[in-house]
Amino acid sequence: MDSELALAVAGIIGALTIGAVSPGPSFILVARTAIAVSRRDGLAAALGMGAGGAAFAALALLGLHAALAQVPWLYAALKLAGGVYLVHLGFRLWRAAGTPLAVAAAGARAPGGLGRSFAFGLATQLSNPKTALVYGGIFAALLPASVPGWTAAVLLPAVFAVEAGWYAVVAVAFSDSRPRAAYLGAKHWIDRTAGAVMGLLGVRLIAEGVRP
Repeated sequence: MDSELALAVAGIIGALTIGAVSPGPSFILVARTAIAVSRRDGLAAALGMGAGGAAFAALALLGLHAALAQVPWLYAALKLAGGVYLVHLGFRLWRAAGTPLAVAAAGARAPGGLGRSFAFGLATQLSNPKTALVYGGIFAALLPASVPGWTAAVLLPAVFAVEAGWYAVVAVAFSDSRPRAAYLGAKHWIDRTAGAVMGLLGVRLIAEGVRP
């Protein structure tokens, strides 16, 4: 790897790390999964986030940013789909806010198993098309016009490690007894706030998708 490409890769990883640690729907989902279900399910959701990040990185390498810029209706459709999904998640959180939470016992398996938690993480990561543009923009800005074919072999695992690694930290931290007790004590307000935030983000995406 030459020095120019090495600096570009390091810049991409640094920028994506800053983006990953910024609170958002993904943070809410992983933290709540770790608290309400189990640490293992929180880690499964974190792996889903990592897989979603790697998918965005792969699309960015294929020129997603340019494609969305040239096909406005496709970007609008992605906004609508992502907005509907976030509104759905927000509504579910809001509706369940007043329902007492049955915390899974140690070693117990949640309905749907770890695969369901992984799928929730993946779907939440992929639900925001703006993330796709962020990835595409960062890659377009920092990578040279022509890159070797093996660039993907370096970047994709690195992106997965950044996304999955950060959310794994979140899952481990929030599965501890103290954060769990704090959440259970204020579940109604936390779930209502999280649901409202997700719902508003979804409504904003939908409004942007239908805006001429």
